[in-house]
Amino acid sequence: MRRLYLLRHGQTEYNASRRMQGQLDTKLSEFGIEQAYNAARYLSQKNICAILSSDLSRAYDTALEVSRLIDVPVVTDPRLRETNLGQWQGQRHKDVDAKYPGARARWRHDVTWAPPGGETRLEVAARAREVVDELMRDLPEWEDRAVLIVAHGGTISALTASLLGLTKNEDYIMFSGLKNTCWARLTARPRYYDGSLDADGEGDPVVADARFDETNIHDPQWYLDGWNMGVALGLELDR
Repeated sequence: MRRLYLLRHGQTEYNASRRMQGQLDTKLSEFGIEQAYNAARYLSQKNICAILSSDLSRAYDTALEVSRLIDVPVVTDPRLRETNLGQWQGQRHKDVDAKYPGARARWRHDVTWAPPGGETRLEVAARAREVVDELMRDLPEWEDRAVLIVAHGGTISALTASLLGLTKNEDYIMFSGLKNTCWARLTARPRYYDGSLDADGEGDPVVADARFDETNIHDPQWYLDGWNMGVALGLELDR
């Protein structure tokens, strides 16, 4: 199996003041730095073999906290950036609501709709999914270990839905907002089904001790182990 942690960055001043960041390159607040350190102490114990991050500072600086503890370098990739929010970037939630009544609700519930000048959730999912698919193909040392991706709430939600094969609006919006320095945990296993039936008349989709190889690496089965997992006051919440 291959385990994947999708970690949201620590708090920024924009988060604290309810302003929309999108792809603006904002910095962690003092509290966000503390959050990142606490998350790093826990995640450093998870047998991580690679760390990838959005190239935006708030994600990269969060990733560095883990990197320092496990001596694994951070590789940045712009495809892991937050949703491009177009004309909404830098504006407070209440100001967007006043100028575009009902638009934020539509954006959250319609994955094909984009903010003015921005991108859709489906577009975000597609670019972020490329990163994971490439890792599956090119990182054999991931087998029986974990990869950490540090990104953004919207990106992680869209990517998670894509990995799980969710395609409908109602599927994408089933995930609650990911809190700062909380994470999703997923596991990839080889997908298997040979069409035969067991004695009970049911097909068996699992083969004991199946491994990834060139025949199945392009079509893994992803499982969601947890959502909005995190640490608080030094206590582990990952169960």
